[in-house]
Formats: sequence, structure tokens, C-alpha cells
Amino acid sequence: MRTKASMMVLALGLGCAWQAQALDFHFSNDDSCGYRTDYGVHITAEGIAFDRDNAPAKHVFMHDGGIEVDGHALKVSSADAERLREYETQVRALLPEVARIAREGLDIGFDAVTTVAATFSEDPADRRHMLDKINAKRASAMREIDQGISSGVWRQQELQNTVEEGVGTAVAELVGSVTSGAVSAALSGDQSKISALEARANSLDAALDKEVNARAEKLGKDAEALCPRLNSLDTLQNSFTFRLQDGSALRLMAADPDHRRKVIAKS
Repeated sequence: MRTKASMMVLALGLGCAWQAQALDFHFSNDDSCGYRTDYGVHITAEGIAFDRDNAPAKHVFMHDGGIEVDGHALKVSSADAERLREYETQVRALLPEVARIAREGLDIGFDAVTTVAATFSEDPADRRHMLDKINAKRASAMREIDQGISSGVWRQQELQNTVEEGVGTAVAELVGSVTSGAVSAALSGDQSKISALEARANSLDAALDKEVNARAEKLGKDAEALCPRLNSLDTLQNSFTFRLQDGSALRLMAADPDHRRKVIAKS
């Protein structure tokens, strides 16, 4: 009975741990850096368009020191024109880096799921079926990245959803398969099955450390390295002296209060 109980705990623990990882799969910069934007961004050779649903400044277009807001060109000083050029240059340089981090994050997440599937799937046919499904989800998520931010089109929530849901749905299916096998082994009382499952569980940490952890640590540092660049964009927009028609300043990005609350809660 003790063995069965411990295996039930193992099964539930595997499920809960992987579900939690799926829900917590996200990108963030270091604790001092959190920004959000209401705007979608579309980069072309002609300029950069920022669009959102809410007024004022629903449609913003900038190129080579000029700026249009909701179809009207704004008069800007020579100093602001230079700031706008620098802002455009920095955004153009930033998005490919975000795209690279998003792709690598997906790869790491799917490689982790693949490692677990290969570790716990006993039947070769079941393993192949599960790996084929994981690879199909990986390819679909990568296409979304390529059609979006890698093509110069960024919508923050869509990118977040692609990353989280792409890996999360694969994890949810894998959790069902792994926990089902663990529960079946526990209830069967077959000591050989139980021992084999325990051995695979014990080997998982080493496998994940080899396949995932070092890459994830490096990716975290790459994400943190974006923080000064986001701070620079914020500094530039705070330096704009031109105003919108209602007298307000243009705010293409803003500090994220939810990020600050998460940092306080974590500390």
C-alpha cells in the first residue's frame, strides 16, 4: 500500500508540476524592467506604424524624423525629429531580437516537453504518436512567430499567447498521458513497472538539465539584456516636446504596474 500511495503522489506531482510550468511559461526582463504597450507594431521600409483601438492616438506613423497621428502630420522641432529617428532606429533593431528570443523560448519549451515524452512513453508507437503531435504543435507555433514578429508585425498579447499556448497545450496533453501511466502502474501493483517508472522519473532531472536548463539560463540573460534598450525607448519618448491635439504627450509604451506587483510579491 505504501508503494501504491507513493506512486500516486508521483503521478499527481508530475501532473501538477508540468501544469504549473505551462502556466508560468513567459518572457520577462529583470526585476527593474517591466513595460507594456496598447499598440500593435508594423515595421516596413516606409516607416513604423503603431495602432490600437482606443483614442487618442489610435494610429501613429513615424519615419525619418516625421510623425503622423490619426492621419495628421505633427509639427516637430529639429531636436524631436532627431529623437524620432533614433526611436525608429531602436525599434527596428529591437524586434528581431525579441523574435529570436521568442523562437528560442519555444524551442526550449518544446525540447523540454519532448524530453519528458521520450522519458515516460514506454510503447514505441505511443511515443512516436506523442512526438509527432508535439512536433506539429512546435511547427505551428513557429509559423505564428515567423508570420508575426519575425515579419515585423508585433502584437504583445498575440506573441504571449503563441508562446504560452503553444507549449501549454502540448504540456496539458503530455500530463494526461504521463499521469495515466503512473496511476496505472501504481494501481497494478506490478513492482517491475513501478521500479521502471521511478527510474525514469529519477533520470528526468539529469535529462532536462542537459537539454534545457543551460539554454534557459542563457535565454534569461538575453532577455535581461533587452532591459536597457527598453529603458532607452522610454527615455526617448519622455523627451518628446511635441504634443497631441488634446495637449497630452505621446505614450507608445508605459511602465507595467502588474510587473511591479509581481516583483514585490516574489521578493
